[in-house]
Order: sequence, then structure tokens, then C-alpha cells
Amino acid sequence: MFQDSPIYDRLIAERGDIPTQVRREAERVSREMEFVMQPGPPLGGAPAPGRPAPPAPAWQRSALPPGQLPG
Repeated sequence: MFQDSPIYDRLIAERGDIPTQVRREAERVSREMEFVMQPGPPLGGAPAPGRPAPPAPAWQRSALPPGQLPG
């Protein structure tokens, strides 16, 4: 892009090739995001094949209606 510019060459010599560093970092972050965003098994998902599902709990907590305190 600016390879034939003496000012650009001097800036690279003084500060490093910041555009190239930023591009590499953006590519790295993009690869990491692609990996993280890949679909996978749901958390706490279905049991493994061949294993029975755990029994359902015998009780469940339920929310109180507004303004009521447990007695």
C-alpha cells in the first residue's frame, strides 16, 4: 500500500509495522472466535449413548408470587 513511501519506511523503522501487526492479531482473534462459536453439544445435554438418563428430581422449587413470604 505505502511500500514506496519514504515516510512510511521511516515510520516502520521507528515504530514497527503496526498495520501488519494489527492484521495478524485480527486474523488470530477471528480464528479463535470461529472456534468458540462452533456449535457443540448443549451444556448439561443429553446423556451419552447407552447410558440411562438420570431420574427426575422428586421435588422442585417454585417461585413465590409477588408480596408473599415463606411461612
